Amino acid sequence: MKRHGYLFESVVSFDNLLRASEKALRGQKKKPTAARFFFNLEGELLQLQEELIEGTYQPLPYYVFEIFEPKRRQICAADLRDRVVHHAICNLLEPIFERRAIGDSFACRKGKGAHAAVARAQQLARRFDYYLQCDVSKYFASVDHEVLKRLLRRILKDERLLQLLDRIIDQPLPGSALGKGMPIGSLTSQHFANLYLGELDHFVKERLRVKGYLRYMDDFLNFGHEKSVLHETLAAEREFAREELRLELKESAIVVAPVTEGISFLGFRIFPGMVRLKPDKWARFRRRVREREAAYIVGEIDEDELARTVSSMVGHILHADTLEARRNFFAGSMSLG
Repeated sequence: MKRHGYLFESVVSFDNLLRASEKALRGQKKKPTAARFFFNLEGELLQLQEELIEGTYQPLPYYVFEIFEPKRRQICAADLRDRVVHHAICNLLEPIFERRAIGDSFACRKGKGAHAAVARAQQLARRFDYYLQCDVSKYFASVDHEVLKRLLRRILKDERLLQLLDRIIDQPLPGSALGKGMPIGSLTSQHFANLYLGELDHFVKERLRVKGYLRYMDDFLNFGHEKSVLHETLAAEREFAREELRLELKESAIVVAPVTEGISFLGFRIFPGMVRLKPDKWARFRRRVREREAAYIVGEIDEDELARTVSSMVGHILHADTLEARRNFFAGSMSLG
């Protein structure tokens, strides 16, 4: 396996930090902290560059908050200058990680995404009789730092870059055990998470020779013609996750069933001949549309923003067979003229 070196200088180059700052500041410039950073951009980047080169850079504590949709999660937001560093790193590492990924890994990758994963799952449901669904128990909180660092060292040989990555990985994470966990909401976490479970992808495809397999972050599907074979696959995946990655599968989420019963995946119910939107997702869609309509009526948003946000929401559910439901819903929508 080729190991990549001589990357640190490119990561900390002023041009790369400038590109990274543009990504980190996107949509943020009206916020006071971002506005101050942008006003003194050259000075901020030169200071950050100096700290990175001298090895004195230290990430600041995460800003922690909770979200409740689609489910309750703790989000750890990095400070702006740390986000610049994350983008600077990922500018160089993303292409390297991408070359290692299998085609049927869909999360946080350009040209992939949830809708492509749903379409691929339906393709496989048409080819096979049964499916096995698994996900990892408390995945982001369970990622083992020692295992992650070992994986990075199999790919990279640039010691200065590895030390910088170690510093980001070891940054204290609220509520996580020592040597465990990655923050949900961090750019580096997304790429590290894919790299980490990429080991499972290669095990399934290259060692187990499973022809029907796909993964979206820590939620993965196997397909086959016999239930017994899928149970054998499950046992092998459970052992690999435990022994090699120090992860546990969420036993209550494991499903082995005929594809004709439908696959509950990424907010959709996937059948060989159709894709349904799950009831809770449909209820959320309706609620959010009505909220946007109410905001328009009282003048909180204008017509363009209403059309833009509702179009975006409709674009998501268009990936399911919802035509009749959409017609009925919007027929009952209040007149906004």
